[in-house]
Amino acid sequence: MPDITVAGLSKAFGQERALNDISFTVHDKEFLTLLGPSGCGKTTTLMSIAGFQRPDEGTITCGDRVFFDQASKVDLTAQDRNLGIVFQSYAIWPHLTVFGNVAFPLRIRKVTKDSLRRRVLETLELVEMAGYAGRYPHELSGGQQQRVALARALVYAPAVLLLDEPFSNLDAKLRERARDWLKELQHTLGLTTVFVTHDQDEALSMSDRILVMNGGQILRDGTPEEVYRQPQRHFVAEFLGQCNFLTGVVSAGPDGGAVLRTAEFSDGIVVSEHQAGPSGTIAIRPEDIQISQPSTPGSGPAGTVLDASYLGDYYQYRVAVGTVELLVRSQRPLARAAVSVHIPPGVATFVK
Repeated sequence: MPDITVAGLSKAFGQERALNDISFTVHDKEFLTLLGPSGCGKTTTLMSIAGFQRPDEGTITCGDRVFFDQASKVDLTAQDRNLGIVFQSYAIWPHLTVFGNVAFPLRIRKVTKDSLRRRVLETLELVEMAGYAGRYPHELSGGQQQRVALARALVYAPAVLLLDEPFSNLDAKLRERARDWLKELQHTLGLTTVFVTHDQDEALSMSDRILVMNGGQILRDGTPEEVYRQPQRHFVAEFLGQCNFLTGVVSAGPDGGAVLRTAEFSDGIVVSEHQAGPSGTIAIRPEDIQISQPSTPGSGPAGTVLDASYLGDYYQYRVAVGTVELLVRSQRPLARAAVSVHIPPGVATFVK
């Protein structure tokens, strides 16, 4: 499968700039996710790649084929781009059977009858829907309708698969099963895939690489672990799960790192990254903060548990340390009383 390369893409709707000079490459067989809140530009990016949205500036190429080039006035139609797309609403036709829905892209490409039937049945087998070929959409569950939409996108062997929030209409349990199944299918077929979602769990569990977007810009590009552990930007840290932020004075630390001190953490928090200072802001995930009872002098700043929530596989605490409140996750039940708070070296990361 070819790479998809987006360069200098911009798009405005009136006075609102939906995309602001974004560039990235989706590599062969990669599962890349565009992640961000509503209105961040992720769907506009996907629709520009698909050919359903015309950008104002930039280029889009797939291998050596130019899909869009504003300067050269090139803009291939969606059909000529040979891309498979699954919409949020699935967009399957209620008056056609499962077989008819999946066969439709082949019919408009004038595939012979025998070849059409073979390819439709093979694709339905691939998405585990072969036994439902004669049913109509209203006779299917939401998850089954989603698989029909995916089969229709795969049946003509597209160069790239585009997915626009395909799980948003499914309940939580079905959504979890669907994303595991889709990731396995994508890996088996070796499909270059661009996936749009606002759901951080989907992005982290499915992606080879994540682009976090906001305000029409790409704020972070990295693997799921890189984006979660080194978000680099305040928005990214906050959007991908819960995070604590502390601002303080920065000084040189061990091994080329840094130490951040605040009134509450006067002994300093060791950060493995270099920061010039004189001040900075760090992000710390709730699961990386250690708390214990009873509070032991010298084991860390003293705090007080303000409230606790039991969330199944962990407890979440709101802990006051001086004038600062921290969210902390722990598998240990603790009373609403004094605790020792410890932030281990290296778990904090600088953000802008």
